[in-house]
Amino acid sequence: MKEETYQDRFVKEYIELKFRYKKLNKMLVKYDAMTLEFTPTCPIEILKAQAKLMRKYLYILEVRAEIEKVKFPVTLD
Repeated sequence: MKEETYQDRFVKEYIELKFRYKKLNKMLVKYDAMTLEFTPTCPIEILKAQAKLMRKYLYILEVRAEIEKVKFPVTLD
């Protein structure tokens, strides 16, 4: 069995974060459009702050990947 490299873990972290960010962002878009099917129990400002920080972290990971020449799967966007 092949041992997982730091690049493998890096890509996995990025993919998981991007998936979660996209889901949260989609929920926030629906909330702002007043088409969300439920009422969040958490204040919307907290969820928006979380999404903003997730996006910043994604950007940091993207810059780091560029520096370290780590390739992400093309099918993420």
